[in-house]
Amino acid sequence: MNRRRSSSKRPAHGSRRVSPSRASGRLRLIGGDYRRRQLPVLERPGLRPTPDRIRETLFNWLAFELAGAHVLDLYAGTGALGLEALSRGAAQALFVETDSDVAASLSANIATLGANGHVRRQAAMAFLSGPVTPFDIVFLDPPFRQGHAVDTCQALEEHGWLSEEALIYLEIEHECEPRVPANWQLHREVRAGDGIGRLYRRHRAA
Repeated sequence: MNRRRSSSKRPAHGSRRVSPSRASGRLRLIGGDYRRRQLPVLERPGLRPTPDRIRETLFNWLAFELAGAHVLDLYAGTGALGLEALSRGAAQALFVETDSDVAASLSANIATLGANGHVRRQAAMAFLSGPVTPFDIVFLDPPFRQGHAVDTCQALEEHGWLSEEALIYLEIEHECEPRVPANWQLHREVRAGDGIGRLYRRHRAA
């Protein structure tokens, strides 16, 4: 997950693009097989890994859910949460990221780890309109204050992207009260900087 608080703007015509090799920060994985591994993170406005404290809390909640799980990391950015899930026993992860340089950097980090992950360079809603494979755990961190959360949650539910008792972690601005599908039950909640992280468990729709 990327902790991106506004959408990345493309460079103006003729301006210098940031190469995937130009990293300005580091992502440190905090648990599992890749614990303490540090990976480069590109320079992008608002792009930074979900803080260690939040990841530690979230993965404590998910401790007994990760083994063999199929994971989807939407609006992936640095891919911090999907990579952490792979480190802690998830079977595979799919990362969806629209920025080509960020996607290339994430692909390189997956290769460095030798992890079972794949990056799809595509807008999240366009991806959710495509061929469906159900996932057990979904990490969802859309840009704040752009109204993406409701539509994305509805698409995940209505298009069949979630396994029967899937877990969905949604990070939103603190003032937002998202309308999630009625069969998503709030399981845990944590303050996450200028936002709130909520973990939902899906139940079979009535």
